[in-house]
Amino acid sequence: MITISRIQAWSFRSPTKKPVATSFGVMHDRPAVLVRIEDSDGAFGWGEIWANWPAAGAEHRLRLLEMDVAHLVLGAKFASPTDFFHKLDAQTRIRAVQCGEIGPFAQVIAGLDTALWDLAARREGLPLRRLIRDDAPDAIPTYASGIQIAAADDLMPRARAEGHQRFKLKVGFDMAADVASVHRIQGELADNELIACDANQAWTLEQAKDFLTGIKGVPLHWLEEPLPVFNNAAEWQSLADHATIPLAGGENIIGEADFDEAIRAISLSVIQPDVAKWGGVTGNLAVARNALAIGRRYFPHFLGAGIGMAASAELLAGAGGDGLLEVDVNENPLRTLFFNGGEPVSDGKWRCSDGPGLGIDGIPEEMTQFQTLHTELS
Repeated sequence: MITISRIQAWSFRSPTKKPVATSFGVMHDRPAVLVRIEDSDGAFGWGEIWANWPAAGAEHRLRLLEMDVAHLVLGAKFASPTDFFHKLDAQTRIRAVQCGEIGPFAQVIAGLDTALWDLAARREGLPLRRLIRDDAPDAIPTYASGIQIAAADDLMPRARAEGHQRFKLKVGFDMAADVASVHRIQGELADNELIACDANQAWTLEQAKDFLTGIKGVPLHWLEEPLPVFNNAAEWQSLADHATIPLAGGENIIGEADFDEAIRAISLSVIQPDVAKWGGVTGNLAVARNALAIGRRYFPHFLGAGIGMAASAELLAGAGGDGLLEVDVNENPLRTLFFNGGEPVSDGKWRCSDGPGLGIDGIPEEMTQFQTLHTELS
């Protein structure tokens, strides 16, 4: 039985030297919300709450945890992290709908759930991946992410130098330029390298088909979110019928029922939940197992700070399959400071920590300069 006796949370903002562009907007800083819980025996665990968007997202999520969720958690007894997740999800469902905050509530719960899994693994003295699966590997394959296609000539060499062999390009800005760049970049790849593309929901069905027609002959590993997540199933199926490469998505799906529907549909070959955005370890592990059971691939989505990065790696190693770990290659000290200034990637693989839980004991001192808010509740 687990009784949470203390919750601490911090919000951070790290300025970017170069804004990070997507098809839906530009990120001018890198935010994060990190949460630490303790149980009544003094054991602790760390989690991360998704906060990339909107601009005030990090501080909002911290206040949401502090003022609307924490009182449901402190002093409550839970048999396991999974029991915690489902109880808290049920307790907050009506209030999340009432205020139109389904996403933020889900993100706060996800961070708390991850922290509970970290705590549970620490209690057992095991890395999280080994709590999930005894024979989980110590290294998993990666791909370099966050590469805006116009900046690929600068970012891809940096990613290669960091040990990556697979690269995801952000498209959805200018159709003709995007198509031409994809052909050029594919022609410059080494034999052991591959590329994928991510449109961040930028296109209509016809535009997505135009892109696929334009890159015909390019063996993209996958095309991510070519359509908005809310487009109907018939449009997604029409695009899948037109495509000769796998379609991917999942970072903007919320809830078990919607993930089950996406997994059962044949339009998505690659399922990409985000551990900090919905579900935490409990939800993401269930999605991964359901996807793998019927032949889909599980690629955890992530573009945040170091704790969520470590959780994504542990999840992928624990879940199994042939998925790739997403590693943002844009500068973000809120991520890299947790790994001594650079991720543990070599020869296209991420080496997981040998420490218990997520292998992270605390927030690096250098991050205090980026702190915006802090709360402590007991």
